[in-house]
Amino acid sequence: MSQSQDPQDNPRAARPDSVGGWGSWANLPTDRTLIMGVLNVTPDSFSDGGLHNTHQAAIDHGLLLSQQGADMVDVGGESTRPGATRVDPEEERRRVLPVIQALTAAGVVVTVDTINASTAQAAVEAGAHCINDVSGVSVTQDMIDLVAQLQVPYIVMHSRGNPGTMDALAVYQDLVTDVLSEIDGVVQRFLTAGVDLSRLILDPGLGFAKGGSQDWELLRALPRLVASGHPVLVAASRKRFIGNLLAVDGEPRPARQRDVATAAISALAADRGAWAVRVHDVPTTRDALAVAQAWKGQDQ
Repeated sequence: MSQSQDPQDNPRAARPDSVGGWGSWANLPTDRTLIMGVLNVTPDSFSDGGLHNTHQAAIDHGLLLSQQGADMVDVGGESTRPGATRVDPEEERRRVLPVIQALTAAGVVVTVDTINASTAQAAVEAGAHCINDVSGVSVTQDMIDLVAQLQVPYIVMHSRGNPGTMDALAVYQDLVTDVLSEIDGVVQRFLTAGVDLSRLILDPGLGFAKGGSQDWELLRALPRLVASGHPVLVAASRKRFIGNLLAVDGEPRPARQRDVATAAISALAADRGAWAVRVHDVPTTRDALAVAQAWKGQDQ
């Protein structure tokens, strides 16, 4: 790590309880499943690419997600859809940093969706509260070292390969066992580097090196992931396996018409112990989670 990455040189990073800093993360509700709103500052994301690819449009949408009930907003500057073209980290930072700064200044809890340690560091310095990295088993040592240094919350997602290769890598001897084992392997790398166990959140990586019925199999096995003791994020929103389920005459349901089914998955995930769900459409998910909570007899 460079000298500029020392937490002592970055008051925000060095003081997790600072006003507007990581303390906001600690104040998230713990008595219900949380909602993470998706904010893609990209021209090519699979369902909303180009809708929020100017800074002001992205800021406005991030504020809207928060007003609609998102507990946190996940800001990403690079599409991770299958076959997506990689973005230079400098361009990624140009896209996301002004958005992160504006949202956190407005009191929004922000996660940054990036596989690049340089972007993750800059995002935390800009106010981001958590790193959401889809690298999976390919996570870089630079990212591990950064998380160990800053002790920032980090989402460990299961994935293999990259957007260009992951579909070909969806071959497992025992899907659930293999996914759990590979996630644990990544977790152990972070723990070995000195990351506090409480900082790690797990994500089964629906759609990432998964195909056919594999996403549904992982969802059915969600209690096994929850049993690990880590918070678990479920990120099913608008993904291919939903479109294929709802296909008509062999044509998958268009991505932006998958929100009702996404909300159903969110409610079922909440019932099975998910810490949070990552979604594009907050209002339908908020309603579905309220129903799930009432069904269990819990207060709203």
